[in-house]
Amino acid sequence: MELTLLYRGPLASCDYACPYCPFAKRRDGPEALRADRAALERFAGWAAGQTGDRLRILFTPWGEGLVRSWYRRAMVELSRLPHVERVAIQTNLSCRTSWLDGADLDALALWCTYHPGQTPYDRFLGKARDLAARGVRFSVGIVGLPEHHGEAVRLRDALPDHVYLWVNAAEGHVYSDAEAAAWTAVDPLFPYSRHPHRSAGLPCRTGASVVSVDGGGTVRRCHFVRAELGNLYDGSYRAALRPRACPLAVCDCHIGYVHLETLPLYDVFAGGVLERIPAGRPWATGA
Repeated sequence: MELTLLYRGPLASCDYACPYCPFAKRRDGPEALRADRAALERFAGWAAGQTGDRLRILFTPWGEGLVRSWYRRAMVELSRLPHVERVAIQTNLSCRTSWLDGADLDALALWCTYHPGQTPYDRFLGKARDLAARGVRFSVGIVGLPEHHGEAVRLRDALPDHVYLWVNAAEGHVYSDAEAAAWTAVDPLFPYSRHPHRSAGLPCRTGASVVSVDGGGTVRRCHFVRAELGNLYDGSYRAALRPRACPLAVCDCHIGYVHLETLPLYDVFAGGVLERIPAGRPWATGA
């Protein structure tokens, strides 16, 4: 079986205080952190044992995972397993980068978000350049708020040419055509993010080759559909895997709509779906 897993454990704490994020500056107590560590280690142990499958794993924590040693260790260990094709994580890149020395960089990738006002620009850019020098696969992104546009342009100009800078439409923000054009000049793929995608009744890979897993092992088709397919650890989810249509009216998050079969994004991001790296360089060619 080839399977993509989006793992989100109970971790909900973050070291940033972004005003557009409901999890900003939340703190998990020692008990919550122990529970998250145990859940992640159980998941990583399960993944290590699935030697008959081909796995692709994306960690999508509500909080910041890489400031926790168990996320860094899991990333390294999973990257070195021959049946794990890709292991990636969404991160604000506030952590140190030396932990990457032990990873297999052919399998590991990072989805990095720059949050102006939460970290100095030069610090973030320095870490991005360090990743590039190490040969790490990574993308960089920013939320498309009006006050972020200048920072996005500045960052795009400073990043190495091969690094993709994506722009997420800000939740609840309606973009005029002029605003959308300005963001598209930074990220040619911004039009995919500008509007929610109609998804009701349309075929989606989630629930068939892509699933969401929580800290207890409950498997759902994606983070946004609450119906359960079974449990990862007793194997009951496998019987429920099949092609199915989306039950929601719209999908407005990249980690969801990238899997819609009615969109061409598996071709656009061929080889880099989890880490949000397009095939080719559309930002350099204008394609």
